[in-house]
Amino acid sequence: MEPDWLDAEEQAAWRRLAALLTVLPAALDAQLQRDAGLTHFEYWVLSALSEAPDRTLRMSCLAGLAHGSLSRLSHVARRLERRGWLTRRPDPGDGRFTLATLTDAGWDRVAAAAPGHVGAVRRAVFDALTPEQVRALREIGDSVLRSAEAERTR
Repeated sequence: MEPDWLDAEEQAAWRRLAALLTVLPAALDAQLQRDAGLTHFEYWVLSALSEAPDRTLRMSCLAGLAHGSLSRLSHVARRLERRGWLTRRPDPGDGRFTLATLTDAGWDRVAAAAPGHVGAVRRAVFDALTPEQVRALREIGDSVLRSAEAERTR
C-alpha cells in the first residue's frame, strides 16, 4: 500500500515541530540543570507532586502527569528519593499501588527552581507569541496530544 505522503505544507510544519521537539526540551533541561541541578523530567515530577493533595500521588498517576512511563518514573523516583526530595510507600488503600510523596526538602527544591524555569519558558515560548498564537498553541497542543496518545496506545 502506498503511504499517504505529506504535502509541502505538511512537510514544512512537521519539520518545524520535529525541531521544536528537540530544541525546546534541550533548552529547558539545560536551564534547570544549570540553575537547579534538576532534569526537566525531574522538575515535572516534583512540580506535579507539589500541586497534588497532601503532595502525594500514586506512581501510575504521577507517570501520566509527568508524561513518562512508569519504568522511567521509577528510576527517577529512586534518584529523587536518594536526594531526600520524595518518599515512596505502598498505598494503604490498595497495596498493589505505590504512593509518592514530596518531602519538605523536595518542596523547597521545586519552589526554588520554579521562578527560573518559568522565566526560561516565558523567554523561549511566550515572549515570541501573540495572545492569539498562545490560544492557537493550546488548541493545537490539545489536538496533537489526543492524537499522539491514541497512536501510542495502538
